[in-house]
Amino acid sequence: MTSKTSSSTSRSKPLKPVVQQSQHAPAEGFSYSRDFFENLVDTALTHAKKLGATDAAAEASEGCGLSVSVRKGELENVVRNRDKSLGITVYVGQKRGNAATSDFSKAAIQQTVKAAYDIARFTAEDKSSGLPADRDIARVHRELNLFHPWAITSEEAAILALKCEAAALGVSRRITNSEGAGVSAQQSHFFSAHTGGFRGGYASSRHSISVAPIASSPGKNGDMQRDAWYSSMRDAQELASPEAVGRYAAERALARLKSRKVKTCECPVLFESPLAAGLLGGFVQAISGGAMYRKSTFLLDSMGKAAFPDHIDITEDPFLHKGKGSAPFDEEGVKTHARTVVDAGIVRGYFLSTYSARKLGMRTTGNAGGSHNLVMSSRQTAVGDDLDAMLKKLGTGLFVTELMGQGVNYVTGDYSRGAAGFWVEKGQIAFPVEEITIAGNLKDMLMGIQAVGADAYNYGAKTVGSILVNRMKVAGS
Repeated sequence: MTSKTSSSTSRSKPLKPVVQQSQHAPAEGFSYSRDFFENLVDTALTHAKKLGATDAAAEASEGCGLSVSVRKGELENVVRNRDKSLGITVYVGQKRGNAATSDFSKAAIQQTVKAAYDIARFTAEDKSSGLPADRDIARVHRELNLFHPWAITSEEAAILALKCEAAALGVSRRITNSEGAGVSAQQSHFFSAHTGGFRGGYASSRHSISVAPIASSPGKNGDMQRDAWYSSMRDAQELASPEAVGRYAAERALARLKSRKVKTCECPVLFESPLAAGLLGGFVQAISGGAMYRKSTFLLDSMGKAAFPDHIDITEDPFLHKGKGSAPFDEEGVKTHARTVVDAGIVRGYFLSTYSARKLGMRTTGNAGGSHNLVMSSRQTAVGDDLDAMLKKLGTGLFVTELMGQGVNYVTGDYSRGAAGFWVEKGQIAFPVEEITIAGNLKDMLMGIQAVGADAYNYGAKTVGSILVNRMKVAGS
């Protein structure tokens, strides 16, 4: 396998995006307007105060979309989804209750608010409970260009999926089967408010094309390998072409034929960029407020301390236009901020909600609901450090392209997962590898990062290139 991930980011021809409409009228595909949701939320908050609530927060939301799957040239599934919800949180002093309903009638709203109020009255008091402080509430909301509805019919989606699968099957005669291809177009919007003064909401979209081909070696006892690839964007115009997705998925499956085990050893390990995002995710989980105040993390009290070597930086930017992790405010209506989370290997910030911040005696970071567009980089990365260059840095060791299982203990940092990929000799791929386990400790793995590639890949709200870890245990034959 060579560094061909660029094919997944090639642009397709325009895919009929829909022009955005006013937020005060139902946008294309939605049943409810922003005004309707505002009235719904205000009705819930008013009733909560009438019942005697000290404070209250409410959110109305709606989501809808289309998913189409095909397999072996035939249409398999067409799924249209639509959901709606009103959630209410009621505070009675520092007691908290939650309830939700999908019925938007006035009677149902009142019953839901009453249920949340009753739960709060009989819940134990929690001194950390309550709405965000006034200083943290987002008053001005940036427009981040997150909503790009895709006016695609089920027939058009099926055609794209069929093109994607056909491109995969056409790469080689050894691509003999397929687990199918799919196209998904999803969009949602919400409005939330609370009695502390926050009001806000926005619409967003997420679309994707994916395929999973199967490669086979000839002969009675021939090998069979599966791999997959996808493209996901907020704007359908920016999706990779279905042909590019299909071809690259097929190349990945073909490269895995004739996989074998390696002998048990210790060696450097290179994580392909999509998997490297998982290591970054493990770090985020370890320094989240919930893990910190529960003391259930291997990075306890790590503020101001080194968690990475001094060439590693991690930044967070919630304000990237069309970013998958972009948000002008978090789930509590708290202002989000662009910031440096790790500077030269040193932890400079946690991921805190209002509640977890109070438990720790700190201030919220605007991360109720998760992180926002994290980028992990190395000060040593050169422009030419693509995947081929990273394999040369690896030298002799394991290049991992797939991980299996959930063998990560975030309390101790112990890490053990099934893996597949390629054995590398002197910077060149020697043969594909399967049925192995890689093991180590996340604390050592993070500190053992030798290099980060320039082959940056965006996986949800995280962007990072391939990561080279100096040493891990590889269990094979």
